[in-house]
Amino acid sequence: MIIDRYIAAEIARPFAVGSGLLFIVFAGYSSIMQLAEVEKGVLPLMTALQLIFLKSIVSLELIVPTALYLSVLSAMGRLAVDSERVALQATGVSELRILKAVLKFAFFIALLVGLLSLFGRPWAYRESYRVEADAVAAFDISKLEAGRFLELQNGDYVLFAQRVETGEGRMFDLFLQRDQGDKVNVIYAREARLFQPEAGLGLVMRFYDGYAYLLDRQGERDSRLRFGRLALSLESAPSDTGYKRKAAPISRLAGSQRRRDIAEFQWRLSTPVATLLLAALAVPLSRHTPRRGRFGGYIIAISIYVLLFNLALLARNLVEQGFVGAIPGIWWAYLFPMLLLLFLLFAPRWNRFS
Repeated sequence: MIIDRYIAAEIARPFAVGSGLLFIVFAGYSSIMQLAEVEKGVLPLMTALQLIFLKSIVSLELIVPTALYLSVLSAMGRLAVDSERVALQATGVSELRILKAVLKFAFFIALLVGLLSLFGRPWAYRESYRVEADAVAAFDISKLEAGRFLELQNGDYVLFAQRVETGEGRMFDLFLQRDQGDKVNVIYAREARLFQPEAGLGLVMRFYDGYAYLLDRQGERDSRLRFGRLALSLESAPSDTGYKRKAAPISRLAGSQRRRDIAEFQWRLSTPVATLLLAALAVPLSRHTPRRGRFGGYIIAISIYVLLFNLALLARNLVEQGFVGAIPGIWWAYLFPMLLLLFLLFAPRWNRFS
């Protein structure tokens, strides 16, 4: 129908621009973080570029619904400001009819978001974990800088060496620190060497002539060990369920009874629902009156978006921590936007264009 095509075209233009801009902003932020790791010598440049790409894919499940919400606000707001919505209403096109046209367009975007969440998200996480593991295996000591603190294994370890001989892979007057909950493990040695790991292991360091300290944060049970030679595999701390569940296929999550898996499963299923709800809410929220003004309406709409997003995160956290069961799960968080949508559409004082 002509109205459907017209509304879809009005939404598509700002949606394309908004999606691109949000993607560029996120990719730029991710680039800053990853290139900082390259500058410190933790990651090769190609690895950093791969991680930027993979993290950007994960971000799309948030970027696309956000861009759709803002584009509907922009497009419908323009129609309101230009009095086109009043004209449409005068010809018998109700707000529910406009909402139907918006949801037709939003349905295809929600389908894309669902595919990204169900399949693109776990694939991107699996690949990013693999790339990071390969980077650890290919760690090059020649990139270490003397007199500079360096984080290893995603921040599990902090390394400092007073002097580095990159040609022989030797470090002198160094210390290595690792946080272990209530304990802090610190190793000081006059010399150390970093070895390429064996299959399935982290980096291996051999320390010579030094001390190993296990420090109690409460200051009650510290211990010290004097050694002549010490070998240490720099394995990352065991990953919790959250690390694995993000990369788990949807079929595995569907059959799991673990709280974190249930939360992840429901979160992936909820993303297309959230996309449709946001698009629907943007229609009544885009109404503008001469007194309120266009930007005042945007402030209200963006505030509601922030509230709903944080409500969804809260619901997921409550399921993960066991405060809310699999039923209602995270779905109760979507009751508020649905009630808000009904109120905005049918409450008499909100159902006027002026």
